[in-house]
Amino acid sequence: MSDQLRKTVVLVGMMGAGKTAVGKALAAKLGVPFIDSDAEIERAANMTIAEIFTRDGEAFFRKKESQVIERLLDGGRCILSTGGGAFLAEANRRMISERGVSVWLNADLDLLWARVKHKATRPLLRTADPLATLSAIYEARVPIYAQADIEVRADAAYSIEEMAGNVLAAIAQREDVMETVR
Repeated sequence: MSDQLRKTVVLVGMMGAGKTAVGKALAAKLGVPFIDSDAEIERAANMTIAEIFTRDGEAFFRKKESQVIERLLDGGRCILSTGGGAFLAEANRRMISERGVSVWLNADLDLLWARVKHKATRPLLRTADPLATLSAIYEARVPIYAQADIEVRADAAYSIEEMAGNVLAAIAQREDVMETVR
């Protein structure tokens, strides 16, 4: 007996929620590709996300991000990790729900801060008070992430494998997402 993915699972949530790490583990469990939309954008632009933000601005980046997510959703079934801001655009939310399923990795602010405070790769946190910035972003985004098709709570006590198992259990409840093959 095995599980087969019927549609692409799109992981959404804040920076530091574990979308990439959990996504890789989930993809391995399901035997499907893992794709990180930010990595795809960087590869296409031959620049880092931070460089794109600096050179072209956030609006340009968001437009490219939407184009890449659309292309990936039109490809084969996979686990797709998106950047923290991708789900904010209503058009992206609608596209993800129509062509895939969104799963919000819901991590609280303390856990997020513990994970991102020492990383220089977060352009939105390059401010005088990065914790205050993260907190403001968190407060603004949580109501939007809450619109995801599925929510899975993150906890510092969970290993990556446990979180991937929790996501698998959540998506397995949806017949439109998972099919058990005997």
